[in-house]
Amino acid sequence: MTIRPDPTFHATAKLAMEAPAERYAYCLMLSPDFSKPDALGVVDVDPKSSRYSKIVHTVTMPKKGDEFHHFGWNACSSALSPLSGHPFLERRYLIIPGLRSSRIYVIDTKPNPTKAKIHKVIEPEEVFRKTGYSRPHTIHCGPEGIYVSTLGGSGPDGTNGPPGIFVMDCETFQVLGRWEMDRGPQDKHYDFWWNLPRDYMVSSEWALPPQFEKGIVPEDLLGNKYGHRIHFWDLRGRRHIQTIDLGANHQMALEVRPAHDPIKEYGFVGVVVDTTNLEGSIWTWWREGGKFHCKKTAVISPEPAEKNQLPPLLQGFGAVPPLITDIDLSLDDRFLYVSCWGTGEMRQYDVSDPHAPKLTGSVHIGGIARRTAHPNGKAFGGGPQMVEISRDGKRVYWTNSLYSTWDDQFYPDGVPGAMVKANVGANGGIELDKKFWVQFPKGYRSHQIRLEGGDCSTDSFCYPSA
Repeated sequence: MTIRPDPTFHATAKLAMEAPAERYAYCLMLSPDFSKPDALGVVDVDPKSSRYSKIVHTVTMPKKGDEFHHFGWNACSSALSPLSGHPFLERRYLIIPGLRSSRIYVIDTKPNPTKAKIHKVIEPEEVFRKTGYSRPHTIHCGPEGIYVSTLGGSGPDGTNGPPGIFVMDCETFQVLGRWEMDRGPQDKHYDFWWNLPRDYMVSSEWALPPQFEKGIVPEDLLGNKYGHRIHFWDLRGRRHIQTIDLGANHQMALEVRPAHDPIKEYGFVGVVVDTTNLEGSIWTWWREGGKFHCKKTAVISPEPAEKNQLPPLLQGFGAVPPLITDIDLSLDDRFLYVSCWGTGEMRQYDVSDPHAPKLTGSVHIGGIARRTAHPNGKAFGGGPQMVEISRDGKRVYWTNSLYSTWDDQFYPDGVPGAMVKANVGANGGIELDKKFWVQFPKGYRSHQIRLEGGDCSTDSFCYPSA
């Protein structure tokens, strides 16, 4: 604990954009066949460094079979909340849940990222006993604790009761208990985020464990049985207040990205696929007249492909769906980045008008049919997946693995770990950095990225930008 606020905490998104550039990135590394323990790789992202784009430190976990997916910090700018914050915390510990094992690791990044080490391990039995949930997924640092969303309820297959959110102490890392007081009709989970001063949370839906752990279930997808709703919550009251159904054909509503400036009451959610036409879509939600509303504001079409270019799962369709698996919003709320994991495209939209996104940039790399190589000539398995943006909005990083069993279904030739970077033009547009290519150890895949000092899917801000 420090005696003054952590300098990486910022009252507003605008102030965070003025912070020094990141020198290191943290990237999750997973062993898809569970033959090795999962790990955390520390990547040098300083262009002036002789070790630029190299893994300079690895924290290897003590056990196998965790299936790392998403992770986050113990504390962030939300700690500056005027109501219930803890301004003397540090952005020091990374909280990494094992999606398959339900085990949680706490990683200490001090005194230097290249000396990061395991601080604490929370065994799954503690999570089960105190929450009744399993399959921890998304981590968000709130003003009074660490919030963890889950994809499973209790029982061996995670279907004994619905999944939800639980809270951990941000100093002792003890699991405190379930967050919800009244969940309403919510019965699936995926992502969540909030507007702290406006006192609401929004959450989304993916699937229950039997629908994702062994791979996508085609019958459930075509039967529109995956998640297709978003939920709104009274944050302080911890109760469900509204559900918006996007339509059963809009399968898998995943990442939610509220505007960073809390005076703005809108945000975005990405939908993986429309089962009627294979399109991916971006939706804008907003609050008006005391109610939340949501509409489709951008669509991305599938790409025709020959049968021999497609995995067995898609051969009957004759096309590659874009498969929107991640979205991320720059801190100035101007650019939304959209990962099209199926078609191998990273898109940049200008969302200055959140109800009318405009395509301003695009790069292709990987893809089921395209298989576009990196500008350095190296093959890129999979497609753009987890995306992270620097605080100043000038750099965009991404990886290529979705989830081990899904990787194998959509990319049966393999998804060797990769991490790339694109540079952003002053007025939009993106271009891949030819010199940035992270080489991961053989047998590992790469997933979510966190940046030193914070990034665009980590921090929650408590004050409007001036």
